Amino acid sequence: MVSPDQVESMIKAGLPDAQVQVQDLTGTRDHYQVLVVSSQFEGKRLIQQHQLVYGTLQQAMSSEAIHALTMKTFTPAEWAAASQSA
Repeated sequence: MVSPDQVESMIKAGLPDAQVQVQDLTGTRDHYQVLVVSSQFEGKRLIQQHQLVYGTLQQAMSSEAIHALTMKTFTPAEWAAASQSA
């Protein structure tokens, strides 16, 4: 199992400019929801954005330290627009 802080650190190691929010969905430290905002998502389709995030967590996912992951990804411009409309 990994802590929310470790999940955040792994994502930031692979996407250094990322703003990351991590939520433990079950309290068991293996089901997470992440929100990631990164300029590296610019020009990429949603699946490509998710693949980038999965890539940063590959070791934890393959060892089953993270059993389930849901995510929302945004470019900085998309996040700014979403934040204004909320």
